[in-house]
Amino acid sequence: MFGLTEEQISHFGVTFGVGAFILYMFFIIFQLARESKAGKMGTFVLMLVLGLGMIGFIAKNVIAWALNI
Repeated sequence: MFGLTEEQISHFGVTFGVGAFILYMFFIIFQLARESKAGKMGTFVLMLVLGLGMIGFIAKNVIAWALNI
């Protein structure tokens, strides 16, 4: 497809597709905090707890990139 290999397409999907999904999930968490009137501390806790898994995924990619240099 467009001269790309399957590996290149899947790498693009994982990098940008999951990245876009992570941004969307942060938007959902923010909306949840706003609608529940959680305040500053509640919003921080929601972002920390619910966003921790997404932060781990980002950290894994950064570490893998740093080790391949």
